[in-house]
Amino acid sequence: ADVPVVLVGDIDRGGVIGQLVGTRAILDPGDAKRVKGFLINKFRGDPALFTEGYRIVEDQTGWTGFGILPWFQNAWKLPAEDALDIRDTEEGEFHVVCLRFERIANFDDLDPLAQEASVRLTMLGAGQAIPGDADLVILPGSKSARGDLAFLREQGWDIDLQAHARRGGQILGICGGYQMLGRTINDPAGIEGPPGSANGLGLLDVETEMTAQKRLTETSARHVATNAPFQGYEIHKGRTTGPDTVRPFAVTEGGPDGATSPDGKVSGSYFHGMFRGDRFRAAFLGSLGQESSGLSYEAAVDGTLDELALLMDAHLDLNAILALAR
Repeated sequence: ADVPVVLVGDIDRGGVIGQLVGTRAILDPGDAKRVKGFLINKFRGDPALFTEGYRIVEDQTGWTGFGILPWFQNAWKLPAEDALDIRDTEEGEFHVVCLRFERIANFDDLDPLAQEASVRLTMLGAGQAIPGDADLVILPGSKSARGDLAFLREQGWDIDLQAHARRGGQILGICGGYQMLGRTINDPAGIEGPPGSANGLGLLDVETEMTAQKRLTETSARHVATNAPFQGYEIHKGRTTGPDTVRPFAVTEGGPDGATSPDGKVSGSYFHGMFRGDRFRAAFLGSLGQESSGLSYEAAVDGTLDELALLMDAHLDLNAILALAR
């Protein structure tokens, strides 16, 4: 589409002058005509210190500068744009560990937990062992369940999970993570990679058959263990069946969802977004022996967006930027 463009330079990465001037130098003339200006993002310190650099960019590119946006300290409270945006939290007595898969999906499932004052969240990367003091281990969604299952085994997390389960620790699998907890993932048609099957972790007595049809729905549900209602959405391929599904994680008007082990320590669900609900999140943590901090998640996000809006209004020429769209 032939629409105006404003380039955003990330000064926190370094070399922002080279980023912008270099981009201008290599742009196709047709694309360059669409660029109406630039702004500098994530500036730490006094913006006046970058006055000369700002003018260099304007002079070398011919673009209008729309301002310098300071570093926004509370940006971490906003929904994550990618898995690297989810930061560990060092305070909180209830230790939640999430496995950072190579193909992790729907990583914003963890945002509300990260903001709970009582929760200490660790995003576990490659080469790190699951810590022995973990209270809850989460296997998140994945764009390729079999691929990330292989990655999980390469890290030795399968052994760690078995040890965690023997200690009586809690485990929750979400979507692709739920599929990994079962006995097998069968993909005869090669829906997610080459045709074949993979042995799961065997922590739930279920198996998954990958199907070409993608399930995409937003649903109201009720958590079976606590009776707490929540809103969530499903976006997945595959159907999971087996003995442990007689103890579903949740129920909806359309039927049951997920599965739970006989001892209640391991569970899986296809629902994303469930932790956004304050009532469910508090009930879920309470069922694991941890009191919620009383966080109102949506209100916290709205408050953070208001803070960001005030910061942008103070440091950017928003009228000039908005005029480009008129």
